[in-house]
Amino acid sequence: MDRIKAWSPHAIAIIASLVFLDSLRFKFTNAPETIEIFTRLDSWAASFGAGGLFAQTGLFSQYVIGTAELFASALLLIGIHPALRRFQAVGALIAFAVMSGAVNFHLWTPLGIDPNNDGGGLFVMACFVWVTSVVLIIIRRNELAAIARGLAATFLPGRAVPENTEVAARPTHV
Repeated sequence: MDRIKAWSPHAIAIIASLVFLDSLRFKFTNAPETIEIFTRLDSWAASFGAGGLFAQTGLFSQYVIGTAELFASALLLIGIHPALRRFQAVGALIAFAVMSGAVNFHLWTPLGIDPNNDGGGLFVMACFVWVTSVVLIIIRRNELAAIARGLAATFLPGRAVPENTEVAARPTHV
């Protein structure tokens, strides 16, 4: 059982990475399915004055999203090495952010759950990666806390929370 607990985060990271990496061939090659999705999203954004947001040179273009997915995949996989566990935690955060956007755009925009007539497969995979990223965030919460402490010590010297201190026990005064 201990072996399963030890290896399950890595299996989760590998599976999530494979989903991301598989989607890159669509995003980086201008596949018709990807063009259809991002064109619909850009038309939707244009309806409230934000046209170009999802266009090929937009802030949330297929290339930007694909690059974030590639970066998340790399961090998830690099984090398999014991000395680099924190990278897996950061990769899970990036995956969570990207997939939160994907799931919400499928649910709340004209994109819908089945934009490519694939039976909702794309949406299901987005939900799957979103859930796996949440699970990894929970598993790697200690690594994320250590990153937060390091950032606090760097950017807020004198206010850093000691490692063994509960967050709720931290004084609120300056």
